[in-house]
Amino acid sequence: MPRIGELTAGLGADALHASPGPGEWSVNDVLAHLRACADVWGAGIATILAEETPTIQAVNPRTWMKSTNYLELKFRSSFKAFARQRTDLLAVLEALPRKSWSRKAIITGAGSLLEWTVLIYATRLAVHERSHLKQIRRIVGAVGAAATPASHPGRQRA
Repeated sequence: MPRIGELTAGLGADALHASPGPGEWSVNDVLAHLRACADVWGAGIATILAEETPTIQAVNPRTWMKSTNYLELKFRSSFKAFARQRTDLLAVLEALPRKSWSRKAIITGAGSLLEWTVLIYATRLAVHERSHLKQIRRIVGAVGAAATPASHPGRQRA
């Protein structure tokens, strides 16, 4: 599956910040959401690895996103920060001994008490991002086609 950088490589700033329709997210909005998820769930992983069975207050990534400036940032610089954050997290996860994947935390504030492990957090990040990659692909198709000039060989604007 193509990655975010590959999907967005040919798009200009306007297209990256353009919504494909009323009430829909732009590619930049999706990236802001992914960054918020990485912040919240990445912090959960770090806390579990630093403490023995910590209690973590659940934070909704959409709520967290509103407390950041991610939506206002230029896509390219925000994406670089996201990529650095992901590289750092993967370095930690790749170095984990097998038994550390089952370290857990008690999660409060999300209804009933939850017990999440490092593996649950990491899996959640990966699965969640995969669904948003599909969304980005769809947005890029919509705004990329709209941004293509009518004079471009082989393509016409609707």
